[in-house]
Amino acid sequence: MEKFKFYCPTEIIFGKDSELSTASLIKKYNGHNVLIVYGGGSVKRSGLLDKICQQLSNDNLSYMTLGGVQPNPIVCFVNDAVKKAYQANIDFVLAIGGGSVIDTAKAIAHGLKYPQNDIWDIWTKKITLTNTTPMGSIVTLAAAGSETSDSAVLTNEQTGQKRGLSTPFNRPCFAIMNPQLTYSAPNYQKACGIADILMHTLERYFAKEQNNYLTDYIAEGLLKDVIAQAPIMINEPTNYIAHSEIMYAGSLSHNDITGLGRTKDFSVHKFGHELSAKYNATHGASLTAIWSSWARYIYQKDIQIFRLSIHIQRFCHLGKILFNIDTLNKTDETIALETIKHFEDFFTSLNLPINISQLVGKTLTDEELTYLTSMCTDNNTKTIGNFSPLNYQDVYAIFKLANH
Repeated sequence: MEKFKFYCPTEIIFGKDSELSTASLIKKYNGHNVLIVYGGGSVKRSGLLDKICQQLSNDNLSYMTLGGVQPNPIVCFVNDAVKKAYQANIDFVLAIGGGSVIDTAKAIAHGLKYPQNDIWDIWTKKITLTNTTPMGSIVTLAAAGSETSDSAVLTNEQTGQKRGLSTPFNRPCFAIMNPQLTYSAPNYQKACGIADILMHTLERYFAKEQNNYLTDYIAEGLLKDVIAQAPIMINEPTNYIAHSEIMYAGSLSHNDITGLGRTKDFSVHKFGHELSAKYNATHGASLTAIWSSWARYIYQKDIQIFRLSIHIQRFCHLGKILFNIDTLNKTDETIALETIKHFEDFFTSLNLPINISQLVGKTLTDEELTYLTSMCTDNNTKTIGNFSPLNYQDVYAIFKLANH
């Protein structure tokens, strides 16, 4: 194993009826006046919001509710929420929802400690985050893994930038995970969640560091499990086993355990962030739309080095593990390409896009590709990724490769 540092303090309460412990958990983490953050009307229609509110009232906890979080959460919503929460003396933030809601709750929790500042100043590190407000989550979509991660993502609607913030202060106090609460999500949202889980693991799996065998086994086992359970989850909307397996895989995929001893890549996430910020695409779908083009490009980038490097071996090994690819009398390049094609077929089976036109409904102009490339590289001032670092020309080429 290579050296690593692992910190994941989030308390996980998993299983049927786990949401019944919400009030006691809030008290455990010294909450008294709670802001409940949620998205659309599903938590209302299902009765979950009323159930939690009643539970808090029964335990003499004060609360206020704030709905309306949208996919790809935006800065102005957070800034407005911070003002309201600060005036109400909120001392605990509770998210009920998926990744967008949880990320929004994290941002509000941070903003409450800096009420005079724009939340974007924290996201761009103009202000150093040194404290936050306790927060927890009730997860209703197996996807982002935000309930245990150190990450949160916001979109600045004024600049068009979508940026992530990684900090230990993003780790929630607790995550309540009842797989039954994910049953009612639309299949497309479930599929996008599955994609995000896979990508969080793949973006850690494709790394330069070697000899992290246990980490590899954890990552490969998670990927194999998700690929096996995904069609069951989609086709059997109340299958507890499938929903529970994928729900916990979401947490493990983004709490860093699948990447111990490795340097994260996350270049595909960077591509996806720019696509979703510009075209308001669903996050998971933005990742599958670009992944295979990224994968095909990085080994063609320098084919001579590639044949001698870890890049092609990584693809080949994963293809054998996940898809039982027959390697007899095949070159490494052929096996790698078959692996990529298997992933594409899997995404397609879930009705997810595998190129840009499938994602946004059109092919993009050169002007649009140039804009996306500039945003992705901060106007040609940065490279992205670590497995195969990508400069402006590389990023443009990958966008162009996916633009069909």
